[in-house]
Amino acid sequence: MNVYDYIVVGSGLYGAVFAERAKSAGKSVLVLEKRDHVGGSCYSYQYEGTDICVHKYGTHIFHTNNNEVWDYVNRFGAFNRYQHRVLTVHKNRVYAMPINLGTINSFYGTNLRPFEVQKFIADKKGTFEEPQNLEEKAISLIGRDLYEAFVRGYTIKQWDRDPKELPAETINRLPVRNSYYDSYFDDVYQGIPIEGYTALIQCILADIPVELNTDFVTDREYWQTHSRKLVYTGPIDRYFDYIYGELGWRSVRFESELIAVDDFQGTSVMNYADLDVPYTRIHEPKHLHPEKKYLSNTTVIIREYSANDHNEPFYPINSRTDKAIYKKYLDLAVKESSVFFGGRLAEYRYYDMHKVIEKAFTDGKTLLTRP
Repeated sequence: MNVYDYIVVGSGLYGAVFAERAKSAGKSVLVLEKRDHVGGSCYSYQYEGTDICVHKYGTHIFHTNNNEVWDYVNRFGAFNRYQHRVLTVHKNRVYAMPINLGTINSFYGTNLRPFEVQKFIADKKGTFEEPQNLEEKAISLIGRDLYEAFVRGYTIKQWDRDPKELPAETINRLPVRNSYYDSYFDDVYQGIPIEGYTALIQCILADIPVELNTDFVTDREYWQTHSRKLVYTGPIDRYFDYIYGELGWRSVRFESELIAVDDFQGTSVMNYADLDVPYTRIHEPKHLHPEKKYLSNTTVIIREYSANDHNEPFYPINSRTDKAIYKKYLDLAVKESSVFFGGRLAEYRYYDMHKVIEKAFTDGKTLLTRP
């Protein structure tokens, strides 16, 4: 077998982009993938018996302000103009998310103007100079009423723990607006690959050999003897055989259903904020492609449930214990001179897709210029 300049472990966005950058720099590259498909958690497929493209691991929306990233992904596939709008159900009523002026007026039965929102919410906030957890941070942003309605129950379902036990920064990704603007993201560029994420990543990996159903960790000595440098994108604790214990992750599971209606819920993602509803959200993927004409009387919905499955890590919990454990693994990682750890699993942090690509660009520039 050949000795490759780089063996990349994992074919998600980080691994695929790094592999393509290495190949473009004239390096020999091999990609190893534990799953039976490329794409990592972005993997998409055609639902059997339909013309509906489903995101297997939950709805993924591409958005960025980075011209370089946008130009890069468009080299490998065209994107539609989808803009993400999320709704949430609380006590059998539907509200716009993220929380905006429409949400606030609907919830309180008011008709506030944008310049009135800050004072209105300020009267409902707690006094937390330095919020110490998710609950305190949320209340400091939106007040206790909105927190109890839209954040507390959803968070308990999603993370399987009291919001007081989660870091304050966990809620930083949730925007709050004083206007009626209801697009979830503010980025200049937004959309979904018209042919799906799998086709996009297959194009990124064109002419690069990929070994599917191949678990690097179970045969690491063999693969390391066939690489000059290794780029590892899997869970960092697994690479080190959990010597310091397992890092905390939340996972998700999905239940899909084919339904004989044209439109089940009128939007791609509907959140369910209340604890008495067991799932966190319902996805209806046909709404991700408004440019397509679908078979009549046919739709697919996917109910998403939070889960505790260390074999399918999605969201780093990042408790104090987790951070201490990760620091120990990071200390080991820097001693691995021929191995580079990159991507959300190896770095134990959540990345949006455009940030994954930015990181792969940066790491590629650093690694590929080294002797």
